[in-house]
Amino acid sequence: MRALLRLRDERRKRRTRSGNVSMTISEASRSGDLVIETSDVQFSYENLPVIKGLTINVQRGDKIGIMGPNGCGKSTLLKLLLGTLQPQHGIIRLGTNLQPVYFDQLREILDPEKTVWENVAPSGGDTVFINGMPKHVVSYLQDFLFTAARVHSPVKQLSGGEKNRLVLARMFTQPSNVLILDEPTNDLDTETLELLEELLTDYHGTVLIVSHDREFLNNLVTSTLVFERDGIVREYIGGYDDWERQKTDSVGKESVNKPVNHCKIEQPKIQATKKLSYKEKILLESLPKKIEELEQKQSEINLQMADPVYFQKPGFITDAKKRLSTIETELEESYKLWEDLESRITVL
Repeated sequence: MRALLRLRDERRKRRTRSGNVSMTISEASRSGDLVIETSDVQFSYENLPVIKGLTINVQRGDKIGIMGPNGCGKSTLLKLLLGTLQPQHGIIRLGTNLQPVYFDQLREILDPEKTVWENVAPSGGDTVFINGMPKHVVSYLQDFLFTAARVHSPVKQLSGGEKNRLVLARMFTQPSNVLILDEPTNDLDTETLELLEELLTDYHGTVLIVSHDREFLNNLVTSTLVFERDGIVREYIGGYDDWERQKTDSVGKESVNKPVNHCKIEQPKIQATKKLSYKEKILLESLPKKIEELEQKQSEINLQMADPVYFQKPGFITDAKKRLSTIETELEESYKLWEDLESRITVL
């Protein structure tokens, strides 16, 4: 574990560039104090209540978590709050000067045929602007854990987690004062979750976020909207653990203990810790050094590919691309093995 923590510390340092300037989300001018206000909002599908009697007041700077299993209407609620879906009953009032950006759970904003680079800079060029400050595309994407070689890969070759990271990278270049994130934590590795949490914590605008990640919600949100049953959505102060402490008083001890078929909040599964074998412990200790060496080789080849002395050698580019491909495969396998071994010594 010490080796694992050392590796994490090293990778965290790479998030900060020269001058210790931390990553930020591109922000628009401030919205009004009132962001969203609802009064007795109701919405149904085929006579099944999805939202019933919702009355909330969202103020600038609020960070609100939305909890409930699939099918309860979380995405419907987001569309209602955004104004893209009209309530069947009740009133929704949006504040002034809102500039929302919506994290697309289905990744529809990504072009699978274009590269990672082309997707984060769709207008072309090699620069993105964050809060008016220019940043090279490769440097920006490295903050989201993409290697210099990976930025040239087509999106269709990315894993689910990589696609989520790319959506976040694309999203955070767009100036906003309201962020709407529908399940952004799905398929993300631990470090990307930490990065997302840091960015959202420092964000000055308003955040609405759907997530099942208990720790993520505990560390981030100021209140939670929880789908309970029959279209009832209640607001609780604080995160997931705060909701658990308050729910008995809100819905009564009997209804908390009674199974609810329509909208039961799933509790996290607990997995018993498992011991690693001696060989596995040795392997876990050796992985950080192996990964570091592979990344060093990867960096050296990328530098050579940018050097005209090497570039002009016959067959160099073809050979370099093959070596990069091999290294990338080894890195992916090493990280997968590392995460697997780590998960077996961690309570989930």
